[in-house]
Amino acid sequence: MERRLISTGSPFEKAAGYSRAVAQGGFVFVAGTTGYDYATMVLPESVEDQARNCFKTIAAALAEAGSSLKDVVRATYYIIDAADADKVFPIFGEVFGDIRPAATLVVVAGLLKPEIRVEVEVTAMVQAARG
Repeated sequence: MERRLISTGSPFEKAAGYSRAVAQGGFVFVAGTTGYDYATMVLPESVEDQARNCFKTIAAALAEAGSSLKDVVRATYYIIDAADADKVFPIFGEVFGDIRPAATLVVVAGLLKPEIRVEVEVTAMVQAARG
């Protein structure tokens, strides 16, 4: 099985030795993705804008791998403040309301930097593999 590595060009990927996504065996595994705009390396302040940026980055990685947000079968959300759940749930619902992947929300003590408020990782099917 061919293994394809997908990159956003983020300096984090090279420094930490990982790929934004790996496509293999009919699946696309997208790494934990924060709310940075990776073209400018700007991180919005609000958790809502960070969540939207997470999905923009994830959607681009999935598209490069021959997949899309509609093909997501599993999502894991990490937030640093339980009070943010009510702020991001509507955004998750906008993206996945009709798709309804298996999902988990985890409240964590912190993410890599204190200004990062949300991180999202997903697993999707490759469109050709789902028939």
